[in-house]
Amino acid sequence: MSLKQPLKSGERILFIIFGVFFVLAAIGYVVLESIRLSSDEPMFEQTTFFDFSEDGLLGSTIYRKANCNACHRALRSGTSMGLSLDGLGSKYSAERIENFLHEPQEYYHGPTIDHGYPPKEAAYVSRMSDEDLRLMAVFISELKANPGSSVAKMPPPGRSEFIDAMVGSFAPQEWKDKYKDIRDKQPEESVPETANE
Repeated sequence: MSLKQPLKSGERILFIIFGVFFVLAAIGYVVLESIRLSSDEPMFEQTTFFDFSEDGLLGSTIYRKANCNACHRALRSGTSMGLSLDGLGSKYSAERIENFLHEPQEYYHGPTIDHGYPPKEAAYVSRMSDEDLRLMAVFISELKANPGSSVAKMPPPGRSEFIDAMVGSFAPQEWKDKYKDIRDKQPEESVPETANE
């Protein structure tokens, strides 16, 4: 029969430190949630938005009925098991998205994780009707993002000291000679003041 040994002083100190951090984390979580729930303003800037056409609305219905949100997040709803679709329309056209939905592995010239041929989980998508895939592609292409957000194709309008410093520090001179800065190529796009709810 073994006897319980008392904690050594170092173990006791570590246990107390861990307990303090745990209590502070719990208090911080409760405070943050109470502020979030009682605030009229969003805690984080909303960088994705949508303005659906009639086809886009039909596509969103097909997307939900096909249970795509079991893997994908769109309209700030669904799971994050797969790619988040919010803002994808700022990167890809409806035609490009439709081509992927029809033949995902041919589109990427190689295997994909879930889309493609059976027994992949989302193999059913490429077997949907051409019209359903077109409507779903329109829906996804209308999920836009503000320039500069993590899901946008374009950087924020204007110059950025951070981006300039990163390019200056890490981009080899050959790249600077060969490639043009995308911010110099594109005119500033108008960004909606508020995102649709």
